[in-house]
Amino acid sequence: MDSRLLWGTVDTLILELIAAGPTYGYQIAQSIIEKSHGSFEITEGSLYPALHRLERKKFLASFWQEADGRERKYYKLTPAGRAALAARRKEWKTFSAGVQAILGEAGAS
Repeated sequence: MDSRLLWGTVDTLILELIAAGPTYGYQIAQSIIEKSHGSFEITEGSLYPALHRLERKKFLASFWQEADGRERKYYKLTPAGRAALAARRKEWKTFSAGVQAILGEAGAS
């Protein structure tokens, strides 16, 4: 799959995964691979700048917690993050319906 298709949706995917509960970077990356059945893979070079960007926008809050004998930085959604995610879900539904309408027509001919 062309990884450029993922560009522009990374923030939304991250917000969606964190909406399920606080999590840390490596776990987010693994969840993206797992939930997409291997279709998507996000590199550290894309993931951590996106997490920091979402934190600057106040969509995420972070905290440190010990896990497996070491400190990990966890991220959780803020109320602003939940509102942003709801708006992005709505945008995605509209966008994907439009694309599917065109692709569906293309497949019919």
